[in-house]
Amino acid sequence: MVNPNRGAVGFSSKEFEQEYERPSKSELKRQVNALQELGEALVNEPRDRVKRVPMPEDVRDAILECQTITNHEGRRRQMQFVGKKMRTLDEEEVAAIQRAIDSWKGASKADTAAMHALERRRDKLLADDNALTALLAENPELDVQHLRTLIRNARKEQAENKPPKAYREIFQILKQIEADKKKAAGGDAAETDSEEDDA
Repeated sequence: MVNPNRGAVGFSSKEFEQEYERPSKSELKRQVNALQELGEALVNEPRDRVKRVPMPEDVRDAILECQTITNHEGRRRQMQFVGKKMRTLDEEEVAAIQRAIDSWKGASKADTAAMHALERRRDKLLADDNALTALLAENPELDVQHLRTLIRNARKEQAENKPPKAYREIFQILKQIEADKKKAAGGDAAETDSEEDDA
């Protein structure tokens, strides 16, 4: 009778391959560090953002707790605990958190671009009277007299090198107009389409 454990007859070295497919120590360390950094990124974000990220309650609680700790050593220990909690997540949960963080980065770039656009529009208002006419045509609800006064005062501030009070107020008005547009667009998809056509 042939012994199945000997020679080429019944022995297959593939039986033991699974044992050696586990990640190396250095790979495990990289994964642990990546999860720790992901946890730190969440700790550094505003609380309301963290609360919206899809993750288990115990992980969220650990992160929110860490945000409240001001003592250096206490915070360091809590960060280690956050890292430990992050290691309990499965791949899909980690991917969902990473997508949320990536979307915030994109959002902050978009916010910066939007802010620059508002600054350019404000500068155009100060440089060209036709820009005010265009703004009023788009937003007939605006107080014409108040805007003219602000523009005149902002020009005067620049000429006399005074603090830019009116200049900043014009920016706030433009920012509010954009916020109102976004709110209106978010409320109704049909409105969004018509606003994009208008723009």
